[in-house]
Amino acid sequence: MPAVVRRAVFLVLAPVACALACTQRDPPAPAGSPSVAPPEPPVVTATVAPAPAPTTSTAAPAATASAAVDPSLLPQTRDRPEASGPSFEARVATLWDAIATDDPARALPFFFPLGAYRQVKDVSDPASDWSRRLVAAYTHDIHALHARLGDNAARARLVGLDVPRDHGRWVDPGEEYNKIGYFRVFGSRLRYEIDGTPHAFEVKSLISWRGEWYVVHLSNVQ
Repeated sequence: MPAVVRRAVFLVLAPVACALACTQRDPPAPAGSPSVAPPEPPVVTATVAPAPAPTTSTAAPAATASAAVDPSLLPQTRDRPEASGPSFEARVATLWDAIATDDPARALPFFFPLGAYRQVKDVSDPASDWSRRLVAAYTHDIHALHARLGDNAARARLVGLDVPRDHGRWVDPGEEYNKIGYFRVFGSRLRYEIDGTPHAFEVKSLISWRGEWYVVHLSNVQ
C-alpha cells in the first residue's frame, strides 16, 4: 500500500481505537492495594458466663458438742467412789482454798449438790433443808477452821484428804430420811503442813453421788 494511503488510514482509525479503549472499565485493584479497604471481618460476640459471686454460707454451723449435763440432775448409781483422781483432788483443793482464805463460797463444788439432794432427801422441802441447815453449817465450819489456822493461814499447805475406804458403806433408802441410797463414810482427814509440821482437820461425813465423794457434814453433824 502506498505510504500516503497507509497514513490516511491511520489517521482515520486512531481516534476510533482511542474511544474504544477509553470506554473499557478499569480492572479491580489488587487485594493489597491501600486505596481499597479490606472487608470488615464479622463481629463475633463471645458469651462469657459471669464469675460466680462470692457466697456466704447461710447453713447453720456444725453442731457443737452439747453442754455437759449437770450430774446432780442425773439418776444415782451404785458406783463406789474413790478418793483419788483429778476430779476428786480438784474438789478437795476448793475446800482447802476456802479454809485458807476464809471464803466458804469457794468450797461449794465439794459440797453435796442441791440437784442430788432433792432426789435423795425424803423431806417436804429439801432445797430449804439443804441451804438453811447443811450449807449454813458448812459455812460456819469453814470460818471456824480458818480461825484455827490463825496467823499460819498464809503458810499452811494442803497435803491431801485421806478417806477411810474400808469404813464406807451403802446406805439403803429409809435409813437417814433418804428416798434413794448412797455410799457414806465417816472420819476422813484433811491433811496439811505448816513449815513442814503435819496437821489435820477431820471431815465428819462424805456421801456419794454417781461414784464421786462430796462433803455433807464438815466439822459437825447437824
